[in-house]
Amino acid sequence: MPDKRKAYYHLPGLFEFYELYKKFLQLYRNHRKYFYDWCEIGSIYGAPADCIWGGGRVGFGDATPEEVAELMKEYDISARLTFSNSLISEVHLKDKKCNRLCELFGRSDSVKNGIIIYSDLLMDYIIRNYPDYYFVSSTTKVLTSFDDFKAELERREYSYVVPVFRLNKRFDELNALTQDMKDKVEFLCNECCAFDCNARKSCYENVSRKALGEECVDHVCVSSDAEHGYRITDAMKNPGFIGIDDIKDAYLSMGFKHFKIEGRSLGSAVVFELLLYYMVKPEYQLKVREEVYLDSSLDLF
Repeated sequence: MPDKRKAYYHLPGLFEFYELYKKFLQLYRNHRKYFYDWCEIGSIYGAPADCIWGGGRVGFGDATPEEVAELMKEYDISARLTFSNSLISEVHLKDKKCNRLCELFGRSDSVKNGIIIYSDLLMDYIIRNYPDYYFVSSTTKVLTSFDDFKAELERREYSYVVPVFRLNKRFDELNALTQDMKDKVEFLCNECCAFDCNARKSCYENVSRKALGEECVDHVCVSSDAEHGYRITDAMKNPGFIGIDDIKDAYLSMGFKHFKIEGRSLGSAVVFELLLYYMVKPEYQLKVREEVYLDSSLDLF
């Protein structure tokens, strides 16, 4: 049962950053004093390369699904398959690779695994064929209306709902939610996308088309900062950014406890810096950097 006094982080790169997590999780288990005592790892999410049910961001990574599943089992961490493709049709449901993933990660001995999802068609298919998963409503739905977000929270199929980051600071409405609803909210903390971007849904749809192997032109980001790529310092300036002080001083006191870190499409070095910021005490960050960067088996970029 989750501790209401703790924040539970949902981390990016289940497949994409397998090698980084092999080292990071070892440190997390063996040197817990390096990490804030008010936070835990709630899950790690992602999708492998060539996963047609994938969405949000294009997956990658060289680790086999079996290796990934074994790592999550070793550390008793929930694995979440990111199946947030918005363009799924009946013909896609029989994809062998995605069904094999469901079979593999559905066999969990202790910690239950989850699926981040967009399509009701796909969710219904998985419920019928692989009933042991919990479901997370994907932020790729881009539900900008608070009423629509609240209606999503009321859906019994979902254990968690990730709102679009524009709703992160709607404190009066958020605090008015029932505790049962608050328990289902999972905030996206570090989005770098322009706060007033009106092309977010089309950006996600472009990724969905690519995952399905469709020929399409690349989505052109309309943000004025797009040419710089993702920078943590830029994300921190976003009005929807949720930092560690926000989590401790505002969200936990209001009864929220689930926080999603984005970064599947980023390099592992950037993701590592996000892990340091959100989880590691400042006095131990250099120590953890040394442990990771001086590991000759890792190739961070």
